Amino acid sequence: MNAEPRPQESLSGKEISPTDPARFPRLGFLLGLVVVYWALYFVVGAIDKPYFYGFIYGLASALLFAICFFTWWWGNRAIRRSEKILGFVLIVGVGVLVGKFSDRTVNFFPLCTLGLPLVATLVLGWLALVKRSLISSHWLGFAAAVALGFGVFDLIRMDGFDSSLKTHLSWRWTPTAEQRFLAENAASAAAVKPSVAKTVPLHADASTWTAFRGPNRDGVAHGTNVPTDWNSNPPQQLWKRAVGPAWSSVIVIGDRVYTQEQRGPVESVVCYDAATGQQVWAHDDETRFDEAVSGAGPRATPTFAEGRIYAFGGTGILNCLDAETGKVVWSRDTKNDSQGKPPMWGLASSPLVTDKNVIVYGGGEANKSLLAYHQDTGNLAWTAPAGQQSYSSPEIVTIAGVRQCLMFHDFGLTSVDPATGRKLWESGAVMKGAPRTGQPHLVDGNKLAVAVLDGPGVSLVSVTKEGDQWKVAPVWASKDLKPEFPDFVVHDGSAYGFDSSIFCCLNLATGKRSWKDGRFGRGQVILLADQGLLLVVSESGEAILQAADAQARKELGRFQALNGKTWNSPVVANGRLYLRNAEEMACYDLTPRRQASIR
Repeated sequence: MNAEPRPQESLSGKEISPTDPARFPRLGFLLGLVVVYWALYFVVGAIDKPYFYGFIYGLASALLFAICFFTWWWGNRAIRRSEKILGFVLIVGVGVLVGKFSDRTVNFFPLCTLGLPLVATLVLGWLALVKRSLISSHWLGFAAAVALGFGVFDLIRMDGFDSSLKTHLSWRWTPTAEQRFLAENAASAAAVKPSVAKTVPLHADASTWTAFRGPNRDGVAHGTNVPTDWNSNPPQQLWKRAVGPAWSSVIVIGDRVYTQEQRGPVESVVCYDAATGQQVWAHDDETRFDEAVSGAGPRATPTFAEGRIYAFGGTGILNCLDAETGKVVWSRDTKNDSQGKPPMWGLASSPLVTDKNVIVYGGGEANKSLLAYHQDTGNLAWTAPAGQQSYSSPEIVTIAGVRQCLMFHDFGLTSVDPATGRKLWESGAVMKGAPRTGQPHLVDGNKLAVAVLDGPGVSLVSVTKEGDQWKVAPVWASKDLKPEFPDFVVHDGSAYGFDSSIFCCLNLATGKRSWKDGRFGRGQVILLADQGLLLVVSESGEAILQAADAQARKELGRFQALNGKTWNSPVVANGRLYLRNAEEMACYDLTPRRQASIR
């Protein structure tokens, strides 16, 4: 005699007949989905990969997970139709509610990529528990799992992502680094401080660092002679101080250091004393650029020319300031002229001062993306079409005896006459909306090494002039070096830079990789040309000295210079190393054989 079939329960806890299709749902598919998602989440996260691929993977995996989860939910015959509707409304409703009341840094992206998988994992755990227990109220636990999975996002703040798209999390109620800086800065401003006297004339010479990545925008420092025995004679810290967030670098003129910062609701151009790190003056504009991935603050680096500072903010304000006092000479909102708006990661063009003009990149779709203003008056001199967005900066090169301004953008590489804006030539693949960064590097007088010119990697093109016609021809294209937002340097026929997050060397004659070694994250590098040395700053704030050797990576020493995510380009001037990131700035003596005062 067969035993009587055991009564089943639906999600609501009501007993149903064994022949009723609304049995308790099987969990095998959901278990497999959750296990595969989290396994790939951690495995893919640990793999070195292009930043763009990681971003696309995050979106695609979250979308695929959501499709699979809700397909399982709606297609499961063991769940009543009314329960399907109730569960779906509960999940979506709680997600929307949490998003509405969460910190402004918690947006749709983390709620989808982390929130829904976490909810599904907790729901799986709850259903597995009640299936093996005598608990009859299934929906109470289901609702609790959904509320807990999404609700945790109301307790946290996202302090941006690193270059591997790993999230930096903090409790929502703790002060941000910017808030701590603002409190500290207000307290120091209230204190009585001695005046900081200028002791060195403010003019450009061999010891100055006047613009982004140096006077030629190539990341090359000349006139330096630093000890290389960092293990026995390491650089000594002269000062370190908190600063407002920005991805700007610094420039060094005489005994002054200039940079840009976000200070709450104002964007600031700030002058510091190079010997002490003490603030000398600050110019503020009531504007703020902020976004969830990389954070707040300006992106560009100021430029010095003829006693003035030219600074371009993240929202498009271009200032000309007196370098000694910070007094405004003129100011323009470039959005009015370009008819554009800041791209996803802000306007990042460091001003180029040349031919009595100040040239910046404003972007937009009105064919006025490259803008030149009269250096003395700030009046608009000319505009030129150069794509729609860029995170690169204009630079001057001389090819075939002709001085020209290069601008790298999402439509390719454009060359114009810096005096008039007249287009000379253009090259490269059109990649509308592509986040092109980095600077073109002049090689052998008439060749340019450019990252992502014709796709991922580095391309070498030759530029020649025949009569009035310019000709741009490809030499090679290589995927052996794939820079993203970090730039590379060129020395003795080799390019040194970051292939995603691993340092490598590329032979410029062949486009073939010489070596690949050194996991520094997506850091920055500059060349100390007189000694053939590379000064690398890792994404985690380590300073690493290594030889510019095409045979193998030869490290000479390292030390922890900064704390926190460091994407800003380093500077070497007057025998000192200047570093900054979104939280702090520091100065190190690179010639510590003389007694260095530590503050």
